[in-house]
Amino acid sequence: MAKKSVHFRSEKDDWGTPTAFFDRLERRFQGFDRDVCASDHNAKCKNYWTKEDDALSKTWTGYCWMNPPYGRQIGEWVKKAYESADSGEATVVCLLPSRTDTKWWHEYVMRADTLWFVKGRLKFEGAPNSAPFPSVVAVFGVYPNYMPGRFSYV
Repeated sequence: MAKKSVHFRSEKDDWGTPTAFFDRLERRFQGFDRDVCASDHNAKCKNYWTKEDDALSKTWTGYCWMNPPYGRQIGEWVKKAYESADSGEATVVCLLPSRTDTKWWHEYVMRADTLWFVKGRLKFEGAPNSAPFPSVVAVFGVYPNYMPGRFSYV
């Protein structure tokens, strides 16, 4: 009998944001200035950085959208989002896997100004099925029509 894996694993680490989901968030935030983790085929904003642009080495400003690679380096992306908002230069809205057991979650995501847990599992662009993991939208920084209360559902 074959063993079944219960871990959230995938050979893939670039999960394209579902367009309808992004559009809903973009309306909520009245637009984003830049997609900081894009490729030429999945960018959600007119202005975007690709892997070749090395967004982690840049200064993030304005309203940023971030759906980072979900591999081992995700902690670096979440740290950058937190630090960019903490500096007062940016508000960063992040689509992340809800991995509450990780170091990066406790060091940075728990400091987010707002957390919206996604009901169900997202079906990412180009994926044949829904994601094998739950998702969360973490907001670092201030935004229009901010409503008190850190936790909610989208």
